[in-house]
Amino acid sequence: MRAVRILSAALLTLGLAAAPAAADSSPSPSASGDDGAPTRAGTSFRTATEVEQGQTATARASTGDYLYWSFPADAGQRPTVRATVKLPESHAAETWQIDVYDGLRRRQACQYGAQTRTAGTDTPSVELECVLRTVRAWSEPWANDPLPGTYYVRLTALRLSTSDLGQPVNAELRVESEDMGGAAAVDGALSEPLVPGIAARADSDEEEDSAVLAALEPEDGWTSGWWSDRWVWTAAGGALAALAGVAGYRLTRGSGRPPGVPPTA
Repeated sequence: MRAVRILSAALLTLGLAAAPAAADSSPSPSASGDDGAPTRAGTSFRTATEVEQGQTATARASTGDYLYWSFPADAGQRPTVRATVKLPESHAAETWQIDVYDGLRRRQACQYGAQTRTAGTDTPSVELECVLRTVRAWSEPWANDPLPGTYYVRLTALRLSTSDLGQPVNAELRVESEDMGGAAAVDGALSEPLVPGIAARADSDEEEDSAVLAALEPEDGWTSGWWSDRWVWTAAGGALAALAGVAGYRLTRGSGRPPGVPPTA
């Protein structure tokens, strides 16, 4: 009976340790409101408008423009980029596409989602989606894996009729991430996240302009993959194995009395 109690306590310990890991696997919370969300988009990588995950960025543009946004993504996250383009009341068929690039401006493939869509004649809007692969904390130099840092989104129309060029459109962009937990953890980490997009900013204390990195980063800062719930599962598994070993020993060693010797009163 004591061995059963030991095993029950071990299982309870494992369940309590796994609870935070299960909670971490839920999607990242969205912002409660869009106060301060960007209302414009950049026209190139260097002028990309920064947007926080969970915000809905908006922009007014003309058909044929290239619209750029940027957002931060950390190790263990699987970002989902959604864009909606509200088209003029009258237009011909148009094909729109979103492309996502990492901090090295390498185009990242979408795991799934409608990255390219064609809006039929007089269709009021078109919705696009790109679910990226899970961001890794570290990767081989020759690989094209998504790594922690700044990501760029480009939204544009691919095929347009001449009559539709320059017509006004309204665009919306929203980025959210799901935390994939220890299942996506790797043994390694970047020394620094890939955050290019260096801008010139005047420093009041210096005569010359100083170069600064992009301002946005994940809500809890850059983790660079040093922590994952694999640590919880490893510790819980080790504790469970030790308790199971003790329980097995107590079950198999018997009372320790020689055969034929009655127990003492």
